[in-house]
Amino acid sequence: MKKIKLLVVALFASVALQAQINTPAPSPSSKLMQTVGLTDVTVDYSRPSMRGRTIFGDLVPYGKLWRTGANGYTLVGFSNDVNIGGKEVKAGTYSVFTKPGEKSWEVFFYTDTQGGGTPRDWDESKVVAKVDAPVITMPMEMAVETFTITIDDLTSNSANLGLLWENVYVAVPFEVPTDAAVEKNIERALGGPSAGDYYAAAVYYSSEGKDINKAKEWMNKAMAMTEKPAFWQLRQQSLIQAKAGDKKGAIETAKKSLAASKEAGNDDYVKMNTDSLKEWGAM
Repeated sequence: MKKIKLLVVALFASVALQAQINTPAPSPSSKLMQTVGLTDVTVDYSRPSMRGRTIFGDLVPYGKLWRTGANGYTLVGFSNDVNIGGKEVKAGTYSVFTKPGEKSWEVFFYTDTQGGGTPRDWDESKVVAKVDAPVITMPMEMAVETFTITIDDLTSNSANLGLLWENVYVAVPFEVPTDAAVEKNIERALGGPSAGDYYAAAVYYSSEGKDINKAKEWMNKAMAMTEKPAFWQLRQQSLIQAKAGDKKGAIETAKKSLAASKEAGNDDYVKMNTDSLKEWGAM
């Protein structure tokens, strides 16, 4: 019995020793980051190698769903909404699956981001975009040994997600909303400060004891540009009006803030507005 116990201890010690040995991963992980226009694009995937094998039509069969890499799901992330295959895709991270063919590939962007291999139960409702991408065949002397994903042909408004392995290159085009973002920035710059800019400047001047009349002017502009001021915005406006000596205006605004804070169920602002109105002789 003692010998058996010693043997078991020695076995566990051997397993523990082996677990401490680090070896290279057969399909190492990789992360790609690229800015396209004003949109950050990231790709997280694992990279299998050919190792003398025939890939497409053999290791990766034609007409069957492929995980587009190895190990966990291949993930592509966008910091802004993008357009893929004519579909508007919201900012976020998606898994990429493909169905390779001899002449073209079907490329799917899928909402599930956790898992390995391919989904056990494929759900078409989770496909946010699908692209049929033609295969560009390269000479075998230019064969790509290790599966590679690139972001190619960059412009300010678009790029291609490139998939390369063996003698195959597939490009998946996508568009980014650079023009719309730049136009918005131009309009803002040429049109002057926004309501938020005026509001922030007014609150800063008031809290720091700077020109209170300038703070009042900016706050009035902010409120005029805001369709429905929130109770906390009205509260700040009333305080600035009071500091500027506009007691009547402060009382009117505080009453609006009080009503709005009651509607919102914010007891803190109800109390603050009530206290101010009492202080200003309105209650």
